[in-house]
Amino acid sequence: MLVADDRAVVTVVNDAAGLVFPDARPGVPMAEATPDWLSSAHVDATASAPRPPEYGQAVQGPVGERMFEAHPIARGDGTVAWWLVDDTDHRLARKALHMEKERTSFLTQASNLLLSSLNLDRCMDVTAQMAAEHLADAALVIAPSHGRVLPVVSCMRGGAPATMSPAVDPSLVPGLTEALQGFPPVPSRWIDPAAAPAWLLPEGFGTVGSIVITPLPGHGVPAGALVLLRRSDHAAFTEGEEVFARLFAARAGAAMSAARLYAEQASITEILMRELLPPTLHHVSGVDYAGGYRPSKDHERVGGDFYDVHPAAVEGDASLVVLGDVCGKGLQAAVMTGKIRNTMHALLPMADDHQRMLSLLNTSLLNTENARFATMVLASAVRTGSSVDLRLTSAGHPAPLILRCDGRVEEVSTRGTLVGVLPSLVTQTAKVTLAPGDACLLYTDGISEARGGPLGDAMFGEERLKRTLSECAGMPAEAVVERVQMIASQWLGGGKHDDMAVVVISAPRTNHLSAVNGRTRGRFTA
Repeated sequence: MLVADDRAVVTVVNDAAGLVFPDARPGVPMAEATPDWLSSAHVDATASAPRPPEYGQAVQGPVGERMFEAHPIARGDGTVAWWLVDDTDHRLARKALHMEKERTSFLTQASNLLLSSLNLDRCMDVTAQMAAEHLADAALVIAPSHGRVLPVVSCMRGGAPATMSPAVDPSLVPGLTEALQGFPPVPSRWIDPAAAPAWLLPEGFGTVGSIVITPLPGHGVPAGALVLLRRSDHAAFTEGEEVFARLFAARAGAAMSAARLYAEQASITEILMRELLPPTLHHVSGVDYAGGYRPSKDHERVGGDFYDVHPAAVEGDASLVVLGDVCGKGLQAAVMTGKIRNTMHALLPMADDHQRMLSLLNTSLLNTENARFATMVLASAVRTGSSVDLRLTSAGHPAPLILRCDGRVEEVSTRGTLVGVLPSLVTQTAKVTLAPGDACLLYTDGISEARGGPLGDAMFGEERLKRTLSECAGMPAEAVVERVQMIASQWLGGGKHDDMAVVVISAPRTNHLSAVNGRTRGRFTA
């Protein structure tokens, strides 16, 4: 405690106050014995004296390297007693708590921004921009090299991220190679800022004062490295700041790793999807083909229904059409579909023997661990004059329908057992000739068994399908497919449905042009 009168002269100093203010003694002016902040506060406190004894407004200020609070009490004799409280530790604790709250808030914000996108470029931009705004004067995010090129995103505080791909050697930057390999970071005090190469410094940055290089840890594989730059006119990075930079880098690396993994999986999925999707059908050897497919779920692209057209290897031989329906839906059924399509492609040398092809496929499915089975229909089509000759074989599949040019619809008499169920497969092949303008419809039961209508639970049925088909007389193959799909979709409304696949084979109304030299192949034209 220190007491001074209304003339700002010290009257009483206890031992504790004497340790804080060694020059304070009775009779010494406060201006000579205490800091300016305390002597000024005393003048303000005594300006309205005399006043009753009461606590006044506390003041704060430094004494050497410590911080003190001084609480005044006005006494009845016109003096003011100042009770001194060392507030240094409390201030440091409050400052640390405030900083911790700010850092926690920053890390939360960073996590939300980084995890809101699975785009790798976006993650790198966000990482560089946030690091530049909150951790340094400039930041660089460096991804693992592609050959001799380093993918780099750099950003200065207050600026926008910039992408570059310098062909540089990372080993010339101390600690960068190790960070890119996921090793612990090199302390910033070991890195000479003067040794920083020109490509590491954003344009207009100035002189580097200190550098932090820390790895961006990923999921098993390093995601890259984070480089923080601070100008020479700013304080160097502290050990605490380096530790905090590593915490931020851990979140950024996890987000970048997830984005890279997602991109790789998306690329693989896209490649596989392209292989599993039904092909686009067209005109082959004088025969028109068209197909349509709709998976059971609109957000999926593949399922258990499939079709393929395999052109004949030799001109004049029959092309093979395969349409099938694998038991089940979704990706698992699509995987089985891929296996069946690959097997049928391997069996093309015996395409003229439907029974043998289906029997070998049946044996193959029985020998796999997958318990799924399939229904299929094969159609061999060859142009003969202006007509198309078909051989049709069903293996547990709905019978094909023939649309004559006058609107009549005929059901082909072919049947057989399911593929992949019984050791022995039995089938019956039918032969049909399509005159110009006639068409053959192959379809899966997702069409005929589609439930909808006015009450939402009525089956579309084969009779309704035949009536729809009869209305398509004279239409091109593509138009027939579109009409059948449209009517079936209207019947379904928004209801659930199975995979639906349709293939139309038609004999176009065309004329055959003879070969020019009498030996090469002729062609068909409308």
